[in-house]
Amino acid sequence: MPRFTDLEASPETYFRSVILFGRNVASYKFALGRALLTLAGQGKTFVTLEELALEYVPPLLHHLQHGGKQGTFANSRFLSACERYLQGEVSHEQLIQTTVQLGFTNVLDAFHTVGRDAVPTRFYADERRSRGGIALTDELLALPETADLQYRNLAVEIEARWRLVETAWELRLPSSLISVFSDAQSQELFILDAQKRRRPLGRVRDVLNGYQKGRCFYCNTPIGVEGPEATAEVDHVFPHVLMRRDVLKVNLDGVWNLVLSCQSCNRGADGKFACVPATHLVERLSRRNEHLIASQHPLRETLMAHLGATEAARRSFLQHVERAAVAALIFRWQPSEELPSTF
Repeated sequence: MPRFTDLEASPETYFRSVILFGRNVASYKFALGRALLTLAGQGKTFVTLEELALEYVPPLLHHLQHGGKQGTFANSRFLSACERYLQGEVSHEQLIQTTVQLGFTNVLDAFHTVGRDAVPTRFYADERRSRGGIALTDELLALPETADLQYRNLAVEIEARWRLVETAWELRLPSSLISVFSDAQSQELFILDAQKRRRPLGRVRDVLNGYQKGRCFYCNTPIGVEGPEATAEVDHVFPHVLMRRDVLKVNLDGVWNLVLSCQSCNRGADGKFACVPATHLVERLSRRNEHLIASQHPLRETLMAHLGATEAARRSFLQHVERAAVAALIFRWQPSEELPSTF
């Protein structure tokens, strides 16, 4: 996580750190993240646990309805209550009261923790004992104002990360056997289950956007993944033509080689097209892939299988690909204008 914040330490970066790099034993963190973003958009400075529960429960119910496993544990009284609500056995009022009693037991204490430490920016203050709720901080409330495009991206990124981990939990396969694949035509990620059936994970751009902090991989201008500002395009850093020409015996459709680009860099008049990216962009790809690996299950195993078990081995792999690409395509490319890198 520290590497992720090295080039840009901002509230939105720390919020992304919690979602992307926090420990994944249950989905409560994702539901709380969704609730906090919604409440920030409403401009509230304090919410009771009942008010928090009203925003916290719906995304959990949605994921339960679609069959996703919501934790690594065998039983949960809170999730059992959610399932009983979906079956019509308890009322909405009863579910909210159960959520107040059981749904926030650990998540409010652990939300800000990444690894062994807490992120330096807090998005709420725990006032359960004194006031029966949480106080939303200025840093959270500023997200819709100071990072409008990124604020909208964050909700999509939470859903993408949530989908990744719940599918991995549901498959119950050893981590070494889980691989994430990409479909070049649909631009979707998927996992193969024990019967070799596809289990969709969502759009490539939704999954990757957070690791690029909502920026074009090449020129670092802001990009969006949702609605009218959905300008993010999926691009192969090392051009796909290298595989078609049989220059490289590697899978260039792998997640390790996919990034999000603005339209101008991807296919504008001065876009990259079938050129080899400049060396500093290959180094950026290495850094981005290390972010993916640091986010753990299930992306970690996939990238380590493709690139190498150690960071040194992964760097060596990219250098090999870069040399072969330059020998075959000759031409190098970089954006004519490039903002300072943030990831």
